[in-house]
Amino acid sequence: MIQHIEGPEPEATRRDAGDTESRRASRGWWDRNADEYQVEHGAFLGDDRFVWGPEGLDEADAALLGPPETLKGQDVLEIGAGAAQCSRWLAAQGARPVALDLSHRQLQHALRIDESLPPGERVTLVEADATALPFRDGSFDLACSAYGAVPFVADPVAVFSEVHRVLRPGGRWVFSVTHPIRWAFPDEPGPEGLSVSGSYFDRTPYVEQDEHGRAVYVEHHRTIGDRVREVAASGFRLIDLVEPEWPAWNSQEWGGWSPLRGSLVPGTAIFVCARD
Repeated sequence: MIQHIEGPEPEATRRDAGDTESRRASRGWWDRNADEYQVEHGAFLGDDRFVWGPEGLDEADAALLGPPETLKGQDVLEIGAGAAQCSRWLAAQGARPVALDLSHRQLQHALRIDESLPPGERVTLVEADATALPFRDGSFDLACSAYGAVPFVADPVAVFSEVHRVLRPGGRWVFSVTHPIRWAFPDEPGPEGLSVSGSYFDRTPYVEQDEHGRAVYVEHHRTIGDRVREVAASGFRLIDLVEPEWPAWNSQEWGGWSPLRGSLVPGTAIFVCARD
């Protein structure tokens, strides 16, 4: 929930925000803030590293999509890819990734990074909405999303159902989001972020709006139980729920994430799902 836009500071509130408003706000926010985001976090994310969240859990170690040696030849869809860092790592393992994002500016950063690579090593990029994936049924073996799309849509089942449609039988869908328990705490990295300030059960979206009441940023909260039910409603089977611990080597703060909070309260939840 960290952002910067020109002009008056947006007003933070909790109110309803539907599909259209959420989509418009997300595209606009990421197009405006992609440059700042990549400058601030680019070194941590790298150009070709697959990181699941601010804790720094690396797919090379976690193998949530499967052991790296099994990725060769696999068709993989990355949703909410940003500058396609995860997809580049997948390509280095021999996979055939497609990096999809709603934000044109984020994908321009992906193109910027790819310019330094030989043509054969560049990632396929697609600008599209995660609730309407422009692919045929059964196009991919795996799908993944590291903090992409899922927290920003009003109807995550629409995303999950689309992912289910484009996956082949036996495929995995692995996605990470802010750990739902974090919504009960202030989004602050210091001691002030350790005291409960709201109800975990309040699903009212977090909205930042301009002086005209138009949403410029929207994020949707779900409980753990909600997420499990959404996974099941989309035809997936939940096979693991990973809550990364904060590692000793990671001393950085990222928004409301920090070593202080990370040693006490989980900050990320990773859902590992299978399409039977």
